[in-house]
Amino acid sequence: MLPSNPSDAIPGGSHFKGWAKPGPVPPGASIGITAAEVESLDALSGHFRILQLRDGHRFSTDDLLVAWYGTQCCPSASSALDLGGGIGTVGMIAAWRLQGARFVAVEAQPESVALARRSAQYNGLESRYEVREGDFRRTGVLDPLERFDLVLGSPPYVPPGSGVLWDHPQKIACRFEIRGDVTDYCAAGSRHLASGGFMALVFPWAPDQRRRVEEGARASGLSVVRQRPVVFREGEPPLVGVFGLMRRDDLPEPFKDATHEEPPLTIRLMDGSVHPEYSVVKMSIGFPPG
Repeated sequence: MLPSNPSDAIPGGSHFKGWAKPGPVPPGASIGITAAEVESLDALSGHFRILQLRDGHRFSTDDLLVAWYGTQCCPSASSALDLGGGIGTVGMIAAWRLQGARFVAVEAQPESVALARRSAQYNGLESRYEVREGDFRRTGVLDPLERFDLVLGSPPYVPPGSGVLWDHPQKIACRFEIRGDVTDYCAAGSRHLASGGFMALVFPWAPDQRRRVEEGARASGLSVVRQRPVVFREGEPPLVGVFGLMRRDDLPEPFKDATHEEPPLTIRLMDGSVHPEYSVVKMSIGFPPG
């Protein structure tokens, strides 16, 4: 029997604190996909949801930022590659935005792969969202001839042995450079970008870390064409930034070494409220504005 009110069929309802959730309603609840005891099934973009381990890696603002930046800068992408896709957060936010695009996500941790595949099924993405288990630095995971209009990545940024390891291995691999670093992400992106394609990364904004992005890009034949610092609270220095890269061979000579730095994106005002611009960013990727 169909519900008398269509919103009754939507997990969590059709609204959240007065905000109407946009986008397609996924089939997950109707086909019986639920979270296990050690998992949670959390809101993502619009009506999309994502499975996460309660004590493992959980999606963060970094994931939201790179998915937003990549899809904003390359809105016509018909194919996308998510490097180190984790539990699927970045790729599924981007898939919600690019509803006609085909996605490939590459992830090395079997536990994360299993979660991402179930989330893709919940969100009705199986026909255009493929999760491949493996290390994207190794041959065989991606065909050498595969090309994508958009490449997305949220690389780990802490060298092994230089920080406190968390107790869960899924968390360790998401922060520590266990399977490569930003240079490896740049190399893979360069190999698999389509002609005129765009690559988006999120990475720490400290000068030494930005230098690593620049050096990794140059070593792979890429140019950082645009970048934007992100301030988590008004008045504080930026902690991370989003970076847009293209192949140097795809750019006119004057633009090969020209990087446009955009004004900082501020997430919260000094009083703790969400910055108006960031509220618009959140809504654009199906997140409530508050």
